[in-house]
Order: sequence, then C-alpha cells, then structure tokens
Amino acid sequence: MVPDFDPETLAARGGMVEIVRRHGVRDARVLSAMAAVRRERFFPGKGVSPAVAYGDHPVAIGLGQTISQPFIVAYMTERLALQPGERVLEIGTGSGYQAAILAACGVTVFSLERIPSLAEHARQALATEGFGRVQVRCADGYNGWAEEAPFDAILATCAPAIVPAALCAQLAVGGRMILPVGVESQRLVMVRRTTDGFTTQEDIPVRFVPMVEAGAGITN
Repeated sequence: MVPDFDPETLAARGGMVEIVRRHGVRDARVLSAMAAVRRERFFPGKGVSPAVAYGDHPVAIGLGQTISQPFIVAYMTERLALQPGERVLEIGTGSGYQAAILAACGVTVFSLERIPSLAEHARQALATEGFGRVQVRCADGYNGWAEEAPFDAILATCAPAIVPAALCAQLAVGGRMILPVGVESQRLVMVRRTTDGFTTQEDIPVRFVPMVEAGAGITN
C-alpha cells in the first residue's frame, strides 16, 4: 500500500474508521485495512474531496454504478471472517475499492466486472495503490470464475433476484458467501456450504445496484 501524508485526507479517513467502529465493526484486520487503503484513489475521473471520499454513504461513479458506503464495505468483509491466504471471489469490481480492502486483509482476490471501462479503471487503480496481485476479469458475475474455483469466500456488490446456483457451486466446503438479494426490497444473505449442502441466513436490509444477466439460482 502507498503511504499518504496529507493531513486533511488522513483526518477524514480516521473519521470514517471511527464511524465504522461505532457502527459495530470490530475485526482488527478490517479496521486496519479501512485505515490504510486510500479510498479517494479509487474514484474514476478527476477525483473527489476527502469529505466526499470518506463520507459514510455510497457515491456514484458513473455508468449507473456506485462505490459502496464504507460501513457496508467493512460490515460485509467482517461477516466473511476471512483468514490470511484464503481465496476470495468478488462479484462487481466497480471502482476496485472493495477488492483493495479484501486484499489488505491478506487474502487472494479474484474479481469480476461486466463493464469493460470499470474493469480497466479498477486494474489500474489497484496496481497503482499496491494491489496489483488482485486479478480482475471482465465477465458476467452470475457465472462466477469456474477456472479458479473453489473459493473460500465470495462477496457480491450487486444484487441478484435469487442466489445464483453457479456461485454456490464454486464455494469450497466450509466456504461462505455474502451478497445482497432482492429486487424492490433487498437484504444481505449469508450462504454457507457444508458437507450436507447449503444453508442461508438473512442479514441486514441494504440497497445495491442490480446484478445484470439473470440466471438459474436457489431461493434464500
């Protein structure tokens, strides 16, 4: 990761981490990653002010996409209970920020983005910020990344109407997946793969952009 010494930016980032902590995120690796990754460097275009970059709200990044609210980024990452060295698939690279947070937690990240310009932006931003080992592929997230499966964890930043069966099939036994599910009303859903099959558990209500390209899936 690249160091940053701008006082205003450091103060804004510290304030963001404190808000995330007050909202209940406690995982030390997640908080450390949020404090270290330069969120402002992942916005396409000319950049944004520290106040916008580190405000606890989603921000539009063009093409109908957003960079997620910091709390949601931290919360979803924490819920996966990641261990260093695990293999993680992200669906919806977007700006690349969530992938950077995952990588900063010590896992190997594979990320899928269906919009070519965003995939290229994310590759460049991740490489510039010291996360060049994150693999970004321009492809439909519903189908996952079969060649690299199985994954210890999967995280989606876009919402399918139902949980895609292809993603479940790419989870390792003992693996877990967190993703928003729903159309008009969405909730995070945690899927776990056991030796006996899959379990699903509903979590907090959220609002994400839709996962495009409907496919076969399982209901939650």
